[in-house]
Amino acid sequence: MIIIEKERIGQIPVLHLGEQATFNQELPLIIFIHGFQSAKEHNLHYAYLLAEKGFRVLLPDVIHHGEREAGLSDSQMMPRFWEMVLQTIQDLSLLKDDLLSRKLIDPDRIGVAGTSMGGIVTNGALAAYEWISAGVSLMGNPSYVAYAELQMEEIKKRKVDFPATDEEVAKVIEQLKPFDLSLNQDKLCDRPLLFWHGAKDPVVPYQHAYRFYEGVKAGYDKADEKIDFILDPKAGHKVSREGVLKTADWFAKHLLSAVQNA
Repeated sequence: MIIIEKERIGQIPVLHLGEQATFNQELPLIIFIHGFQSAKEHNLHYAYLLAEKGFRVLLPDVIHHGEREAGLSDSQMMPRFWEMVLQTIQDLSLLKDDLLSRKLIDPDRIGVAGTSMGGIVTNGALAAYEWISAGVSLMGNPSYVAYAELQMEEIKKRKVDFPATDEEVAKVIEQLKPFDLSLNQDKLCDRPLLFWHGAKDPVVPYQHAYRFYEGVKAGYDKADEKIDFILDPKAGHKVSREGVLKTADWFAKHLLSAVQNA
């Protein structure tokens, strides 16, 4: 039976899932990050499938979302987008360290995944942390600088009021560079990474992620097995059932099969 515990790790509210019979044992871990203006509960279907396969799963609320929501309007949220991404990357380390201190996870089998903003976080976390063993980026973008510049172009086109000067925007873009996986491809170190994207996605266009994938796969050992890109020709900014199932299968293949076959 899969159980769900509500916890607070530091200041981060999380849903903590796992198989009841092994809940207090060391298990491989998946941290799954929700999208912009979503919340942890909205990804319980991913967590359930992963827990069924034998993973411990954490679903945290991103700052300014869910239980951490602070009454910000849409116009107040968007300028904080990259602040939220970078804060969540920091949060991942705190979550991992807490579970390690409780002897609840195998430090050599940790995966990170997410949808949209959560997929963007996943890519940045791979640039930041060697301890992540595998990732799944669903509608995410590894090219932080290029995507931030695209966002600013769209804001200017729409003539939307944006509460930041050009100098402040330039400072934020500079802060993004260490987490931009397209600028730090060597940080991948051959780790398994799956991309899923809808070809008709108007929110996070797939082209940046696809160019990145095409650029790095040649350098991968066993590229056919360890890095993949699923482009759904009919999908927009919503993950298909196939994408959900492929996420669970990807982590099972790369974080469970080696142990099972040992």
